[in-house]
Amino acid sequence: MKTYRIAVIAGDGIGPDVLAEGIKILETVARMDGTFSFEFTHFPWGCEYYLKEGRMMPEDGMDILKQFDAIYLGAVGFPGVPDHISLRELLLVIRKGFDEYVNVRPVKLLKGAPCPLANVKREDIDMVVIRENSEGEYSGEGEWLNKGTPEEVVHQTGVFTRKGCERIMRYAFDLARKEGKSVTSVSKANALNYSMVFWDQIFHEISKEYPEVETHEYLVDAAACHFVRDPGRFQVVVTSNLFGDILTDLGAAIAGGMGLAAGANLNPERKYPSMFEPIHGSAPDIAGTGAANPMASIWSASQMLDFFGYENYGKLVIDAIEDVLVEKKHLSPELGGNAKTNEVGDAVQEKVAARMQHR
Repeated sequence: MKTYRIAVIAGDGIGPDVLAEGIKILETVARMDGTFSFEFTHFPWGCEYYLKEGRMMPEDGMDILKQFDAIYLGAVGFPGVPDHISLRELLLVIRKGFDEYVNVRPVKLLKGAPCPLANVKREDIDMVVIRENSEGEYSGEGEWLNKGTPEEVVHQTGVFTRKGCERIMRYAFDLARKEGKSVTSVSKANALNYSMVFWDQIFHEISKEYPEVETHEYLVDAAACHFVRDPGRFQVVVTSNLFGDILTDLGAAIAGGMGLAAGANLNPERKYPSMFEPIHGSAPDIAGTGAANPMASIWSASQMLDFFGYENYGKLVIDAIEDVLVEKKHLSPELGGNAKTNEVGDAVQEKVAARMQHR
């Protein structure tokens, strides 16, 4: 039997609440399949750890994580710890250190999920955003000069490499070719006269390698407008680190809310572990109350199944989430219900089990 070793970093706020439900689903799928299993190892890293130890993770944290097949992350962030510390000293360290250069964020309106847009069909919101995840605007390069003086100045440098741009674009094109979809590049070359002109140039070069794939290009402001006005025009979207971060939150807003927003940070070559996470944040005000929606963490668990080669089970989990959404008996307060976090997880687990019995 194949055993997948998963490092669990539940993190802060509602992270432990929602990850418990995702783990429940993964264990159910593995148990009912019978040919593989999961072994979960929990690490107490995050903001609470930082307040005690002065670090978000131990000095040898990356060496520890390197031994695992995947990382399952809950949420990072808590009052008293600045966001730039909680982000840059854990999440970004892992993404960059393990070369998780592909960030995959589905923007899909599930059956039964609420949508704030009028006159939009459910099938019109069905895209995946492929975000460059290792460089760009989040490279952390720059300088802060003359602090505390009238001459104070900061430089924030975005780093775009040919290797980085080519590999993320090829990933997007390969996905589009596999699924028979178009690729849309989102940039801002009219204002960012080095980085985004470079990005556009490489997109044109790579697109010639995939003549059968339909392509489109938008400036990021126009893309944001069309996400709302006409989301059906997008299928596979490829964009930079910053633009992808912003657009996928907008995507979550039109596709049921942040409680249904999942993300995968992939090292496609599998030299290092990939990381799977809900992207809704830590919401410390509702931590431990049972009000958190675990569906995003369950969706990210389905992405883990996809990555390990069990795409049939990944789809089955999404179908089970839709069953619960359509039934409307076990929904979190965010979705207009009164079910507790574990009750939503139990409902999805029940649907997963039922679907696996009848597959």
